[in-house]
Amino acid sequence: MKIHEYQAKALFREAGIPVPEGKVATSPEEARSIAEAFGTVVAVKAQVHTGGRGKAGGVKIAKTPDEAARHAGNILGMEIKGSTVRKVLVERGSDIAREAYLAITMDRSSKAILLIASAAGGIDIEEVAAKTPEKILKLTTTTGTFSEAELAPVAQALFDDPGAAAQIVEITGKLLGLYLKADASLAEINPLVLTGSGNVVALDGKVTVDDNALFRQPALEALRDFDEEVPQEIEAREKGLSFVQLDGDIGCMVNGAGLAMATMDMIQIYGGKPANFLDVGGSSNPEKVVAAFKIILSNPSIKAVLINIFGGITRCDDIARGILESFQRISIAVPVVVRLTGTNADEGLALLKGSSLIPASTFAEAVVKVIEASGGVVREEMKS
Repeated sequence: MKIHEYQAKALFREAGIPVPEGKVATSPEEARSIAEAFGTVVAVKAQVHTGGRGKAGGVKIAKTPDEAARHAGNILGMEIKGSTVRKVLVERGSDIAREAYLAITMDRSSKAILLIASAAGGIDIEEVAAKTPEKILKLTTTTGTFSEAELAPVAQALFDDPGAAAQIVEITGKLLGLYLKADASLAEINPLVLTGSGNVVALDGKVTVDDNALFRQPALEALRDFDEEVPQEIEAREKGLSFVQLDGDIGCMVNGAGLAMATMDMIQIYGGKPANFLDVGGSSNPEKVVAAFKIILSNPSIKAVLINIFGGITRCDDIARGILESFQRISIAVPVVVRLTGTNADEGLALLKGSSLIPASTFAEAVVKVIEASGGVVREEMKS
């Protein structure tokens, strides 16, 4: 679960991490009033759950209250990577001398908490990793703590300033504490800045909370902004489905996260473009299939659907009943390719016999058929 910058900074402030003073505005008039109260240069920053705000014109500097109001008027209602800006953070300006990057996340390969730091702050860490990977410093811990001896050289490398290094060590410890307390999957400061007066401040903040831990984080769950989430993903969560919208044109309905990932990979490798990740889970409830179809087909880009089921706990005959029920209750105007294997697969295929569904016996055959049904072209090297 993502939260807004202003919400992340409230958590930072509570944890003792220095942040600029700022307030949220939902209108140009509010932005003007906040700027007047600050009486200094302010930053007007779009509040959306996406990066690239600055490049999109969603971050502006204002030297006067009227300029702050004008910037807020231009930013509010702006579309940034599909998100509509409904709030802006009006923040007291900072005298920036240097910028760095600092984040805590999870390193799944080593099953450890990972600290990422870089002297190249203010830009996407992925860009730094691609162009200048030597500028990225990493530390891992399996104990939930970093010693001062471990952090000291990292902190010194960010700004090459002894006074700043001591502050970075303290901020890193507090960021790690927040990460653990919030059940976060990411706690990021980009940029972490050194001001002209020698203070280290979190100029931007991002916190992503592990959805699986929200049952014990009611205060954080209350920060959820449903306007920032894909409606289909919200509906899927309510129906007990795992769904992520993508930008392709082949809908995917699969049971099991691993098989769902493999299905998307296979479609991509063979020359197609998956439109979604959708895991119906281990349930054999036909209603879940109906719900899954509705969610997938709500995307107007869909040209074909692949149903790829490996029956273990899931019974293929129940999935088949759900498919037939879907065709009775929903207008399905695109080709549907079905591969059923495992528990009660023969029974499921018998139920589907005579329907308009396109059957497939193997994984590769199913992928080839759904790409062709969508009007796509299978890569030549994958046909053999």
